[in-house]
Amino acid sequence: MRRVYWSNVCLATLVSLIGLTTWLTGCATFRPASPPVGNPILVRAQDPEFVWERSVDVVHAYLFEIERENRLDGIIETRYKTGASVLEPWHPDAVGTSNRLEGTFQSIRRKVFVSVTPVDGGFLVGVEALKELEDVVGAANSPGAATFLDNNPLQRDLNVVVGQSTPSGWIPRGRDPDLEQSMLHAITEAFSR
Repeated sequence: MRRVYWSNVCLATLVSLIGLTTWLTGCATFRPASPPVGNPILVRAQDPEFVWERSVDVVHAYLFEIERENRLDGIIETRYKTGASVLEPWHPDAVGTSNRLEGTFQSIRRKVFVSVTPVDGGFLVGVEALKELEDVVGAANSPGAATFLDNNPLQRDLNVVVGQSTPSGWIPRGRDPDLEQSMLHAITEAFSR
């Protein structure tokens, strides 16, 4: 009798947690659909420092770490960021329910490039978000790569190993248009204030 009671309590708790998570995630991902904007967008401003700093603020608002800034080339490059899951509604990099579910069941990472180009009457600000999927079978840190083969003699390599000896194990998935549009809308809002 007690075993049945505890299993019902556990099931009710699990269903409640899933419902709460879905509700919280829905608040973060079900935003009103905005019309798509062009990429790049024209920002009417005269001060290049102002445009650059607002663009950096938007990148930070999406919780990306900046790897490289080159003001002469007009490029802001971020580090790879692990994609958010359903249980992480505070991470805005996974835009929409499908991207959140994909990040929940598969390892995803994203990298963003923001370009700031001066033109007559302002600046063109473009966003390119790249998405990669983890190749679990080809991952470099699998336990099979650290084992010795019985049929080959042990070979000693006294050279210092720098970096990974095999490819990183990530499959490019192309651009992430949902994240690009979301960031472009955030940039538009940042300059309308």
